[in-house]
Amino acid sequence: MTEAPVLRLNPALDPAAFAQAYARDGLVRIPDVFEPGVVDRLAGILEQTIDWDVICSNETGGAEILSRARRAELGPDAVAARFHAATLRARSGFAYIYLGYPMINAFVEGRDPGHPIHALTAFLNSPEFIALGAAVTGETTITKVDAQATLYRPADFLTLHDDTGVGERLAAYTLGLTRQWRPDWGGQLLFHDDAGDVERGFAPAFNVLTLFKVPRQHSVAPVAPYAGAPRLTVTGWLRNDPPNGR
Repeated sequence: MTEAPVLRLNPALDPAAFAQAYARDGLVRIPDVFEPGVVDRLAGILEQTIDWDVICSNETGGAEILSRARRAELGPDAVAARFHAATLRARSGFAYIYLGYPMINAFVEGRDPGHPIHALTAFLNSPEFIALGAAVTGETTITKVDAQATLYRPADFLTLHDDTGVGERLAAYTLGLTRQWRPDWGGQLLFHDDAGDVERGFAPAFNVLTLFKVPRQHSVAPVAPYAGAPRLTVTGWLRNDPPNGR
């Protein structure tokens, strides 16, 4: 198994340079968040070592987690039926299909012991990363950082939603680890106004941290059937509920 990388933020980062944009727009992108050698290894972990679950929304918008074993148990026809149902629900409401790895639950439950992804989970909850989030967003009560690794394949999608929680979500983030992407491959992170127009849109990127205040309407555009690379990100929220909760 790949050795866990030694993680640190790019020492050239200046959080104050991004705090002003976040205060003005409730949204900011931070490029070059890691040094090249560090981010190359992080991307390699997602590209080469993850045993992905399929994450598919159910009738209530909750996530049905289809692990490799669960997919084998159900069989291809039943899995395809779940995908079809989620796609139909996407016409009129919240729905999604993508590959995911539950970094926090895996870390807490001891899944895949020794896997290098756990080093990233720990780093995202380190004082260094939490201090960056606090400095940029102005949220001084962050206690922990959620994390889920995601891979979007051709036809995967995430429909319109606003990340509303019960008060514990202070800001959302995405850490882009997509090495190559064409704009016509879809997969953009889109922010929508009340009229349904796109206010901002960002193509999948590499070594870019995006932070945005929640709740805020957003979606992930469907990935085109001809996309030639995986859309790889780590996503989650900066939170202020107890650190030992999930």
